Amino acid sequence: MVIAETADVEVVGEAGTGAEAVRLAAELRPDVVVMDIRMPGMDGIEATRLVTADGGPTRVVVLTTFDEDEHVYAALHAGASGFLVKDMALDDILGAVRVVAAGDALIAPGVTRRLIGAFVGGRPSRSGTGGPGPGARGVTAVAAAVAAERRLAAITGREREILTLVGRGLSNTEIAAELVLSIATVKTYMTRLLAKLDARDRVQLVILAYEAGLVSVSG
Repeated sequence: MVIAETADVEVVGEAGTGAEAVRLAAELRPDVVVMDIRMPGMDGIEATRLVTADGGPTRVVVLTTFDEDEHVYAALHAGASGFLVKDMALDDILGAVRVVAAGDALIAPGVTRRLIGAFVGGRPSRSGTGGPGPGARGVTAVAAAVAAERRLAAITGREREILTLVGRGLSNTEIAAELVLSIATVKTYMTRLLAKLDARDRVQLVILAYEAGLVSVSG
């Protein structure tokens, strides 16, 4: 209701289940879907994957309870462009919707980085130490790290350096200042990284940076 009352945002549909969200997204082709994770039947992760699978214009931001929800990383991997915490201020929620609608991804260093790092950071380090110990999660994390390293073989040293800064949550302007480059040059590198790594947006680059070990949870 409060989003619908905002002058520059129009709510075109509302769904009560993941399956209904997928159907309405295909029918209405909205700019942004605000997707809850816990829903009856199909959950928000699978719904996000299906909504973003065709590479269309619809982008997804997921809802989370933050400290309790261990599925957000999977939702981001499924194609979400960011996430919202359910107790966020309305202005922040609207700002997030606008950011994603404009084609960017929601990378807030104090929020997205912390959450991605919490889940990706559980994987063992390259030396084989650290992480949560033995178990399925550790095995999956190792596989993700190996796959990430293979993808990074396609990029140059400078592109790897920029990917590391993206993983740390830096904006294009901050990366330009850090590396003494023009913003236009940084944007060119970003375009190349997205293409070479077959990444949908900045969120997926952050995930890849964590998986490849370019960025640690401690920063």
